[in-house]
Amino acid sequence: MKHCGLEINLKNKPELDSEFIPMYQFNETFLKTATEPFEIAIERNDKQIIVKSTRVHADEAHAEADHYYLERLVKFELWQKGGFRVYVKGDEKLYKHLKKTFAPGGRRAQDAEFFGILYQNEFEVIKCENLPKPYEIKKSIGGHFDGCRIGFDAGGSDYKVSAVIDGEAVYSNETVWNPKINSDPEYHYNGVISAFREAMGHLPRVDAIGISSAGLIGNNRVLHAQLFQKVPKELFEKKGRETYIRAVKEISDEVGKEIPFAVANDGDVAALAGSISLKKNNVLGLAMGTSFIGGFVDKEGHLSNWISELAFAPVDASPKAAMDDWSKDIGVGVSYFCQEAVIKLARPAGISLDGIDTPAKKLSAVQKLLSEGHEGAAAVFRSIGCYLGHTVPYYYDAFKADTILLLGRPVSGKGGDIILAMAKTVLSEEYPDIKVDLMLPDEQTRRLGQSVAAASLPEIKK
Repeated sequence: MKHCGLEINLKNKPELDSEFIPMYQFNETFLKTATEPFEIAIERNDKQIIVKSTRVHADEAHAEADHYYLERLVKFELWQKGGFRVYVKGDEKLYKHLKKTFAPGGRRAQDAEFFGILYQNEFEVIKCENLPKPYEIKKSIGGHFDGCRIGFDAGGSDYKVSAVIDGEAVYSNETVWNPKINSDPEYHYNGVISAFREAMGHLPRVDAIGISSAGLIGNNRVLHAQLFQKVPKELFEKKGRETYIRAVKEISDEVGKEIPFAVANDGDVAALAGSISLKKNNVLGLAMGTSFIGGFVDKEGHLSNWISELAFAPVDASPKAAMDDWSKDIGVGVSYFCQEAVIKLARPAGISLDGIDTPAKKLSAVQKLLSEGHEGAAAVFRSIGCYLGHTVPYYYDAFKADTILLLGRPVSGKGGDIILAMAKTVLSEEYPDIKVDLMLPDEQTRRLGQSVAAASLPEIKK
């Protein structure tokens, strides 16, 4: 396979997607002949800075490859870590092209607009002679097990809730809901309140509430989430953004005391769940659910403080890659590692999902076929496993995790076992030097573990 003049050869291809070109393979091929130093730094909130040193060709013969490589590099860093200002040190022509790419009307204008709004700063690409120094704020959150706690995990197809007493789950349950197709934020609010009250029925009192939510979270508010994608902007600002704050306040008013609470994105909680269950750090949790997000607990047990929205980070370099409806970009993680991937691959697998009205039901239909021995359904999950095997080295480069833990409904049951087995085959045959423990937790933890881990987020002040 060729892209930007570079030849990429795979031993293992997803059987339902022969055009797939792993970003890791493209990057490795590109860097073999690139010798010109090129550096970028990206600034996000609280003056945090990440710095990335790489190489380019900086000649006319490789202009297309240079442009593509740098665009995808910056995009990946933005969706992994966040940012609104990109500092560049390197070739003038490549700097100008990168600046144009992220300017209004450029190929990545939507990314620039999104991050500008998210951080309330104009997005910009700046040339400089000396890059700013790296600076990171680490956060220690979770791992608190004392008292009577509610843990809630909001996904796009179901929510999970747990009642936890001194670290032991005395009750856990999941409920199907459809937040992504509801335009009234009260639908989301009522679901959260119902879950809280469900858990309260199994606790003598409520000392704390921890919430895991798909999307970007800041100060317990929803900054952006596909859970609210049908909610009009004005209503989201008025009610949706503070859904969890409002829900906790209502429960606090009911019990007559202020309940401590904390909200974190589900990727962080996936990583926290893995770290707690495995009793070790340096864990990357991949929440493969309605969307796709990663969270990272580092060697010291701190959460990364990155946005880790891997749903929109590129993984496929093929110019024929699937397009994501929201980001209007091709080859990004949401089309490869969550229920959207299952739906995308169903058609080439010979599975019709016509007449099924929600993504969650479509996923369930494919999983049911798999349980009945349908070969096309098995091919869907093998293809996702192949995607994953080729992408783990890419994530390993970014996070340097010792363990990668897979969570979410698409990896529950037989499908998760198929995904894991295929990913490990691809890793051993094509990337033998990548030493990472790729694993699934047990079935109950796979589906409900994040709500239990979420319960440990807030600290109860004595």
